[in-house]
Amino acid sequence: MLATPGPLPAPGEEREWAFEAKWDGARCLADAPGDGSLRLVTRAGNDATATYPELAPLGERLRDRPAVLDGEVVVLDAGGRPDFGLLQRRMGVTSRRRAAALAGDRPAHLVLFDVLRLDGRPLLELPYVDRRAVLSGLGLDDGPHWSVPSYVTGHAQATWEATLDAGFEGVVAKRLTSRYAPGVRSSEWRKTKHLVTLDVVIGGWTEGRGGLAGLPGAVLAGVDGPGGLRYVGSVGSGLSGPERRELAGYLEVVRRDTAPFSNAVDVPGAHWAEPRLVAEVTFSGWTSADRLRQPTWHRLRPDLTRLD
Repeated sequence: MLATPGPLPAPGEEREWAFEAKWDGARCLADAPGDGSLRLVTRAGNDATATYPELAPLGERLRDRPAVLDGEVVVLDAGGRPDFGLLQRRMGVTSRRRAAALAGDRPAHLVLFDVLRLDGRPLLELPYVDRRAVLSGLGLDDGPHWSVPSYVTGHAQATWEATLDAGFEGVVAKRLTSRYAPGVRSSEWRKTKHLVTLDVVIGGWTEGRGGLAGLPGAVLAGVDGPGGLRYVGSVGSGLSGPERRELAGYLEVVRRDTAPFSNAVDVPGAHWAEPRLVAEVTFSGWTSADRLRQPTWHRLRPDLTRLD
């Protein structure tokens, strides 16, 4: 069951909803048949059991209690926050030796938030609040690599502020009466992401494809740091046709032959520009490589054009 992007429920409706932190990870079903084993299945239907060997003891914890659990696999940074960049290093690894080495270096953690089946009985038709009560009753709160975080009822804004302060990706709101609909993106579940706004300096661009040939497909963004202008990623999403044409004119005026960034830019076919133009972008956080995560163009900032 998938959540629909949307705003938090209005104050007059929030008593009907549960609020959970939105974890920046990979969705996964944990199938424990009750014999001590565990099978992990990704949202795409791939078997990820060998990828995360540190989660195998969950099967032993559920011995004689066959269950299918829903959750999110994450890798936590030094501050205890989920870091998708760290998780990407773990995803898709099929070599058992390699997976074991990565598990020791960057262990995965399975955040459990739903139960679909228990003791051979399907629970899909139970309301969310009842399924969560069943999940809490399994005693899985203290696992070495898994947990069952609590949820909050009726306090949307407080949850929003708490997850923002804690560095989570956002909030998922789930109607207390919602049944579990496998494979459905339902309005009974809503996800609302935290977005950060940042002013970046444009130090280059890459050409678009097809109908965007000759125009910027994406701009190369940087932020000022102690060592100079630091490249933090490319931004193309959100640019309109008129904005691309406007940018093409400006970038032609400030073009240069060398990169203005103090660090390496691993972008093929880059065109460079004097770091004069400033743009406002939104993004959902920083990757482990210090790049903008899911950046989106907002607007050009002519009022902040750099002249020196």
